[in-house]
Formats: sequence, structure tokens, C-alpha cells
Amino acid sequence: MRRASAPAEPAVRHTVTARSSASDFGLLLIRLTFGLLMAGHGAQKLFGLFGGKGLTATGQGFAALGYRPGKVFATICGLSEFLGGLGLALGLLTPLAAAALIGVMINAMATVTGAHGLWETDGGVEYSVCIAVVALAVAAIGPGRLAVDRLFRWGAGGWAAGAFALGLGGIAAAITLSL
Repeated sequence: MRRASAPAEPAVRHTVTARSSASDFGLLLIRLTFGLLMAGHGAQKLFGLFGGKGLTATGQGFAALGYRPGKVFATICGLSEFLGGLGLALGLLTPLAAAALIGVMINAMATVTGAHGLWETDGGVEYSVCIAVVALAVAAIGPGRLAVDRLFRWGAGGWAAGAFALGLGGIAAAITLSL
């Protein structure tokens, strides 16, 4: 009597590879779009690019929010957005890049948008929450195979990478808000 043969192994491998490939390209699309937009947002603050006000005017805005000296905090914020965005776009030091963006968004929610409720149309936290959650999700999922981080042990994502990003971002935000 002959046994019934199992499905051919190559077909199973092909399906897994196709899904992995789509996942990797999906993560690349998210990382590039999200990361480059965040880098551009930071460049507005730092360099006055893309219709931004530049560091001096942004520093004055930060001072009006109670951050002293305003220009120093504007620089920290701009660098966090710029470098964090580039890091996510490249998939380079992904948990650290995510932490930078999470910390900035916690500060934005605490000082600017939190008093206005949820929706962006009312000046609320909607946009900041979305940025923080996408950054945290990319850290937890990992940047995918199409990333510089794939060469390093932290490149796989996971609970530890997500916890690191959220913890470091939260601690940095707490320190900044306490100053």
C-alpha cells in the first residue's frame, strides 16, 4: 500500500517566500514614506526647508511653550525628527529611531495637542498618536529584510525592541517635560 504524499515542499516554501517578500516591501514602503516625511518635518525646524520657519523662529515658538532655552529644545526636537525619520527610512538603528520619534510625540501631546482632545481638526492628539504608534509598531515588527538593521541582532524587532523604543522615548519625554 502506498502512502498519500504530502503537499510538495517547494510549493510551501514559495508561498512563505512570497508572503515574506510582500511583508518586506510593505515595511519598506511604510518606513520610507513615514521616515522621510518625519525627516522633512525635522528639516523644517532645523533648516527652514519645505516651508519651515527655521531654527530661530522655531526656538521662539518653543520658548513660548515654556521650553527654556527655546532654541536648544527646538534643536533637540528637530534633530529627533530628522535623524529618527532618516533612521526609520533606512532601517538603521530602528529601535533608537523609533524612540526619538515617540519621545517627541509624547512631548507634543503633553504641551500642545493634549488639551484639545482627540481629533486633529480641533488641534488634538490624533496626528501625534498616529506617529508614535507607527514608530512603535515598526520597532516591534522590525524593519524587514530590506533594511540596514538586518545585519545586526536588533534588526529582527520583537518585544524587547518595542519595549526599548517605548521606554527610552517615554523616559526622554519625561526628562524633557520635567526641565
